Amino acid sequence: MTKKIVRIMLLGLLLTSCMKWEYGLEEEFDTSSSGEGLFICNEGNFQYGNATLSYYDPTTKTVQNEVFYRSNAMKLGDVCQSMIIRNGVGWVVVNNSHVVFAIDINTFKEVGRITNLTSPRYIHFISDEKAYITQIWDNRIFIVNPKLYKITGYIEVPNMTMESGSTEQMVQYGKYVYVNCWSYQNRIIKIDTETDEVVDELVVGIQPTSLVMDCNNKLWTVTDGGYEGSPYGHEAPSLYRINIDDGKFEVEKQFKFKFGDAPSEVQLNGTKDKLYWINNDIWEMDVTADRVPVRPFLPYDNTIYYGLTVCPRTGDVYIADAIDYVQQGMVYRYSKDRELLDSFYVGIIPGAFCWK
Repeated sequence: MTKKIVRIMLLGLLLTSCMKWEYGLEEEFDTSSSGEGLFICNEGNFQYGNATLSYYDPTTKTVQNEVFYRSNAMKLGDVCQSMIIRNGVGWVVVNNSHVVFAIDINTFKEVGRITNLTSPRYIHFISDEKAYITQIWDNRIFIVNPKLYKITGYIEVPNMTMESGSTEQMVQYGKYVYVNCWSYQNRIIKIDTETDEVVDELVVGIQPTSLVMDCNNKLWTVTDGGYEGSPYGHEAPSLYRINIDDGKFEVEKQFKFKFGDAPSEVQLNGTKDKLYWINNDIWEMDVTADRVPVRPFLPYDNTIYYGLTVCPRTGDVYIADAIDYVQQGMVYRYSKDRELLDSFYVGIIPGAFCWK
């Protein structure tokens, strides 16, 4: 997969990559009256600086592509990894440009940026004045003040080197933040947000790729099992349900996949009682299930399913198709009853989604 190749190449090329900001004419947007909307992070090709941001209106079924570039007359950068929204501001993480942009979610205009990051992956807010940013090829999670757009500290992850460092998605339960350690790692760490220290860890399978929390306060992660020839091992992947109630931090259930499977992109519906993921096909499962389903929610259709999200209001399932990792990708929108409702072109390698 392109994601895996990107991360392997990143170690040797990280220090040589530098994004040049290009300015030109700006377009004006205002989506404040549209209500619900969906941002699509298009990674682009590694080191080509062609990452883009798309915006889709589910009501009118219209898509606007390259909204960051068109609004700011400036390229977004190299590998758009993820995005979240807090208090009307969108935080767009651009991995290989070492930057997190803050944008107005209605006009798409930049309102600030956090720079001097190693290789950022995800951002999670503890408060309005404190957030964590995970990294790859770094054994630290960066602590930032989003109001000042400044790095204020670091959380060093035990038993992790800079070269093999990888922290990914974050989920908070009470005062603790849980983080899956992905590339060349096999654990989930637990951080006390009052002390900004790692206080516990849970070993799972090789390379946990996603992390979510369901309606019963159970964590879910899926491992990809690494790859053949990896010095860090190669095994059959698994889906894990993890109990974190009452101070516990333990695997409650392991769902094993076949050797050679490649599950990824674990997501939840709006009520957080159904789990979705990609494993060639698109799969759906109740969070209380004791076994994975026999038949997929949507079968594989001779393409490259790369990203996934579920509308929290309607339950519609959106699937990002990378096609060939070179041309514009597509997003398919299905109802929860598996009916194709819409499809539209976006940017190159659409991956992450963010609901407005």
